[in-house]
Amino acid sequence: MTLDLQAVGRSAGPDTVSWTSFDALLYALGVGAGQDDSAQELEFTTENTEGVPQQVLPTYAIVLAQRAPGLKVDIGDVDRTKVVHAGQGLIMHRPLPVEGKASLTNTVTGIYDKGSGALVRTSAEAVDLETGEKIFTTEGAIFIRGAGGFGGPQDPAAGWSVPEGEPDQVVSAATRSDQALLYRLSGDRNPLHSDPAFAARGGFTAPILHGLCTFGVSARVVLRAIGVAADQLASIDGRFSKPVLPGERLTVSVWSDGKTHLFRTTNSSGETVLDRGVLTTR
Repeated sequence: MTLDLQAVGRSAGPDTVSWTSFDALLYALGVGAGQDDSAQELEFTTENTEGVPQQVLPTYAIVLAQRAPGLKVDIGDVDRTKVVHAGQGLIMHRPLPVEGKASLTNTVTGIYDKGSGALVRTSAEAVDLETGEKIFTTEGAIFIRGAGGFGGPQDPAAGWSVPEGEPDQVVSAATRSDQALLYRLSGDRNPLHSDPAFAARGGFTAPILHGLCTFGVSARVVLRAIGVAADQLASIDGRFSKPVLPGERLTVSVWSDGKTHLFRTTNSSGETVLDRGVLTTR
């Protein structure tokens, strides 16, 4: 396994991706919208409710970046079984329309030495295909086990600590036993999330929930807890710390300070599954 340390600055794309109202509805259901109460969150789950225009959950933008096949950047001969999705960020330059087309370009922004492995950061930028306006930027991080120790730079990412005092909001959200099967229909068909035999080879007792599903659930829950509309989300960032099994109930704790909201998501056992969460609003 050889990680190409010269890949920093290397880009892939542009590539085009499109989406429809149906795609946005399917994604919303995939991250649990309306699950606790089908009469709630109708702006995400329906397109024909009187007085409730359809909106798109902003984290769907990350799925769109994944769906563009031409955005894979060559970072060397990397063993994909050693790769873990370490973190995810999203910056919304303007609200995501219910349907549209975008042109995306993906760039490696940094490769950092973590000792036991390497952290590779990438950034994908999407612009509206018709107007050329910037829509969103996704910022991903993968950890490659066994690829560290090359004497490279340390990750400059800002630190995060649990604020003092009790959370301002603590909200619980269910996941279904078939949540991963529903979420995968938005594009991520990795058998780790659906095939018991494949999951067992990876050391799991059962298929696990997509990390980005947990990310989407958390974003949706935080927005609802703080009473902010989806189109007011400016950015969100978080680090994955533990897999979630479909059917577990998630609890999101939120500490708010003006337009900045720190959050942490835990599973049914109280273990942290999404850490260092930061959501900002306009």
